[in-house]
Amino acid sequence: MGNNFSTFATTPYTNKQLTILVILRLVIGWHFFYEGLTKLLNPNWSSLVYLMDSNGPFAGFFYELASNPTILKAVDLLNAWGLLLIGLCLMVGLLEKVASISAIVLIGLYYLSHPPFIGLTFDAPGEGSYFVVNKNIVELFAIAVNLYFPNSRIIGLDRFFYRH
Repeated sequence: MGNNFSTFATTPYTNKQLTILVILRLVIGWHFFYEGLTKLLNPNWSSLVYLMDSNGPFAGFFYELASNPTILKAVDLLNAWGLLLIGLCLMVGLLEKVASISAIVLIGLYYLSHPPFIGLTFDAPGEGSYFVVNKNIVELFAIAVNLYFPNSRIIGLDRFFYRH
């Protein structure tokens, strides 16, 4: 049978595929949006402790970001607003490709700051026992699915800005 979404656009996806892809985009969007919102609403939030707890081959880079108060303030604002705006764009299906690439870069930085490698220890307690693959990598690949199976031009605000 045909796709019930044919009134929106011609799509290579089945109804079930499109539904799962849109739900995945919404769930990831909500996660990013809520993380950004909570950081913006908390006047005491800073990435300082997280950055100073970095370990692994890129720890020096993250220490440098944290060591300069001006840069740290910029990192905090970019992180919080980036999370919020990426999440909002994903939820409403606006600039899906830009939002997905931005999300991958941000999650990649989180991963590099706290890589789950043998022999690395962190002051902050971990959320589980990981080896190479952690929740950041899982979410990064879920975002990659969204990037390579876009759906906002079918169900999202992008459909009003892009014609097929």
